[in-house]
Amino acid sequence: MKFKLVSPFKPGGDQPQAIKKLIEGVRKDHKNQVLLGVTGSGKTFTIASAIEELNMPTLVISPNKILAAQLYQEFKSFFPKNSVNYFVSYYDYYQPEAYLPVDKTYIQKDARINSEIDKLRHATIQNLFTRKDSLVIASVSCIYGIGSPDNYKKARLELRIGGVISNKDLSHHLGLLQYVRSRDKIVPGEYILNTNRLGTGKIIIHLVTDEKVELEMNRKKITSIKIDSKNKKELDIYPAKFWTTPQHQFNLALQNIKSEMEERVKKFQSDGRLEEAERLEKKTLFDIDMLKKQGYVNGVENYSRHFDFRKPGEPALTLLDYMPKPFLLIVDESHITIPQLRAMQAGDSKRKDSLIAYGYRLPSAIDNRPLRFEEFEEKIDQTIYVSATPGDYELERAKKDGRIIEQVVRPTGILDPKISIRPAQTQVVDLLKEIKTRVSKNERCLALTLTKRSAEDLTEYLLDQGIKATYLHSEIKTLKRPEILASLRRGEIDVVVGVNLLREGLDLPEVSLVAILDADREGFLRNYRGLIQMAGRAARSTKGQVILYADLLTNSIKQTLSETKRRRLAQIRFNKKSGITPQELNKPIMVSNFNVD
Repeated sequence: MKFKLVSPFKPGGDQPQAIKKLIEGVRKDHKNQVLLGVTGSGKTFTIASAIEELNMPTLVISPNKILAAQLYQEFKSFFPKNSVNYFVSYYDYYQPEAYLPVDKTYIQKDARINSEIDKLRHATIQNLFTRKDSLVIASVSCIYGIGSPDNYKKARLELRIGGVISNKDLSHHLGLLQYVRSRDKIVPGEYILNTNRLGTGKIIIHLVTDEKVELEMNRKKITSIKIDSKNKKELDIYPAKFWTTPQHQFNLALQNIKSEMEERVKKFQSDGRLEEAERLEKKTLFDIDMLKKQGYVNGVENYSRHFDFRKPGEPALTLLDYMPKPFLLIVDESHITIPQLRAMQAGDSKRKDSLIAYGYRLPSAIDNRPLRFEEFEEKIDQTIYVSATPGDYELERAKKDGRIIEQVVRPTGILDPKISIRPAQTQVVDLLKEIKTRVSKNERCLALTLTKRSAEDLTEYLLDQGIKATYLHSEIKTLKRPEILASLRRGEIDVVVGVNLLREGLDLPEVSLVAILDADREGFLRNYRGLIQMAGRAARSTKGQVILYADLLTNSIKQTLSETKRRRLAQIRFNKKSGITPQELNKPIMVSNFNVD
């Protein structure tokens, strides 16, 4: 199936030329292009239009889960008949395993897995195997290893009407796929076997993608296959977990793990480190035993090199390895995403070094890591970097081909918001006054602070003053975040207070005021790119205004004022030439595609 864009909008403003240039660049095999699009210029629509025309499998990488969720919902609406997928970290909470040598503290891994996201991750991988019209929205966590695509695909159980399989063989194969037998109600990853000795009866399998499969059997022969009550002639059941290995390779992998352990234990013993030797041997043998019995153990990813049969130092297999070749890569909010991708491996390595040195993990655990940036670059081909403020990395790469494409003029005619500067000393009192003015007009506000603590404190103050406010930062559950923003748009909340999560990409047309507290505290959160991005949250309203609370006129503030003026003038010229009166888009509030508990 080809990509088919569904939208009431037609390209306008700078969109037609941007779409044309992006398509032309890909077809001429330009490896790097930058779409420099201002907030509210319809960058997502431009990219969707290019995807439709190019008809290539596409991966979109977003810097965080909030933006990934928003993009997922937008692309789902643009491509309702195509395979649009969501692939982010499935942890609502994650405390990695660690050892602190200074005070000899071992911190056990503690994680809460979100089953809804796990379902979506598996659906993504299976769609990549079966659909050419696949568009994947991912966060930066997609450069972590998830096991071998060959093993995942080869392990699948192929069921066909007329096929013959015994109860024993079916249970065995489902066990290899890490499905668990149950005798009562089942949850995803479990199955019920209601057949007699002759192999006649019904089998129910609750897939990890949440569909329920019903098999009717007659003397070991499959007579009916239903998925959610819909008849099928054939069905492939994929593993319940990503880390899967064929049985003959699985046993060899366990042998290799044991051999590595024995070698490492001998080394500890020869160095007189008997405590570390005992600890490593005990832990590894326990894990091997659990893997033999269940095919899985908590922390199995630390043995991934053995299960993937990779050489020491070789990169892990990631979502990038599951993408059909060739594929198009879109790096959203690239000025943030690229630095994140660069930094991920270094932090992971430092933590693992201590665990290995003190006998908590085998040396091979070091190869359970995110991709190094140069490895990431080797796995990608044609890339479009999207940002209102592209970073130096992507600008330099795109300049070589002359592929920096500006999308400054908005189809809506809306100007960049006016920016005013007010004293930081009285910022909270002044902000309250401004918020009350907006609330009386049924308009929404964003307030940007420097820290999570200050966001929470400001929220508490606003609530005490009768303002419907809430905060939004990294400790809020992944799938709760889009709901908070939807509540803001609906008017159930008047103000959202945040830190950097509110900087990039959020589509909130009801917001007329963006207040940036401590705007003169020059640094990561208050540099030129950061200020431009934050100001852009008010660029979807004809009444948009930005207040910078600052006692000093920093270089970043000066640059922001200058660039905003340039963009306003370009829009004014376009509006005058085209006879356009600025108007806001009546964008529907996206209903969450997730069940959130």
